[in-house]
Amino acid sequence: MSGNIIKSDQILLRRTQAEDLDFVLDTEAVEDSRRYVFTWPKEKHEFAMNNDDQLHIIIENMAGEKLGYIILAGLRNEHHCIELTRINMASKNKGYGKEAISLIQNYVFHKLQAHRLWLDVKEDNARARHVYESAGFTMEGTLRECIHTNGVYESLVIMGMLASEYKQRQMLER
Repeated sequence: MSGNIIKSDQILLRRTQAEDLDFVLDTEAVEDSRRYVFTWPKEKHEFAMNNDDQLHIIIENMAGEKLGYIILAGLRNEHHCIELTRINMASKNKGYGKEAISLIQNYVFHKLQAHRLWLDVKEDNARARHVYESAGFTMEGTLRECIHTNGVYESLVIMGMLASEYKQRQMLER
């Protein structure tokens, strides 16, 4: 995705630019996002934008309105396993996140030829878990009480999808 745009009828995905960082930071600062997404300082986002093992992406509608962002990691992983490190939507409950995940799955499995796409999600984030499950991700396990947030230990659910599962799902949808 060297500058190319991935798009559907509703949204497009493009590389994050320096001028997008205020939007990214503002999106992370919203309470509903902060509950479920680890906030990063600007410098960490800049590092991800400039790291050839990561892909930092802005999600926009066709009018150019920024809807959210995605971060992938492990692009150079020798085992061909890519992590969906983050998807954070400023515009929620409109189907844009689900559409963005579909575009990312297609990109990861077809363009990058990954074997596995995986993510972690907070155990109590039912909305996100539902979206991932509906996109074909399988729960692989739980990292029990592995993060400490605001004085409370929380668990992360690991979810993943294999290339073979993605291809089978694509064939069934045709």
